[in-house]
Amino acid sequence: MKLRKYRKARVRAYIRGGPLAPEIRGVVNFFDIPGGTEVSVYIEGLPAYEAGNNSRPIGPHGFHIHETGNCEIGNPEDPFLAAGGHWNPDNQPHGNHVGDFPVLFSYNGIAMMSFYTNRFKAEDVVGLSVIIHQNPDDYRSQPAGNAGKRLACGIIKKYPLLSRKP
Repeated sequence: MKLRKYRKARVRAYIRGGPLAPEIRGVVNFFDIPGGTEVSVYIEGLPAYEAGNNSRPIGPHGFHIHETGNCEIGNPEDPFLAAGGHWNPDNQPHGNHVGDFPVLFSYNGIAMMSFYTNRFKAEDVVGLSVIIHQNPDDYRSQPAGNAGKRLACGIIKKYPLLSRKP
């Protein structure tokens, strides 16, 4: 079986920065593959890394699926709270939420990565949101990893397949 055959799902979130980081733009794609899902990420416009001498660092950036597909800004000083908490359908402690993803490392404002998960299929996340946080996730603090303010958001939607004409 060729892996390419399974890369047909067109489930994605277009990411847009909010008032704290309006230059962020990108896309997160979810592809069904044998045994799970490939998550492929391209983000640009991320803030430069700051070590945070007496405060939390800026970057690498916490990156999660959140429980509600709502990217309303709300309070510009603390945006995207309408997206709710991390997606956690199994009611697990933080660090083992289905929506806990690897952090995004920014190089000159760009982050790219792909990873595999067997915790869900692409269709399962349609209608939820993807959030990029200001700080790295510590994968320990309850309930959400102390990842800081929400910089960007995208609602996960299903898009029609584009057919190729011979």
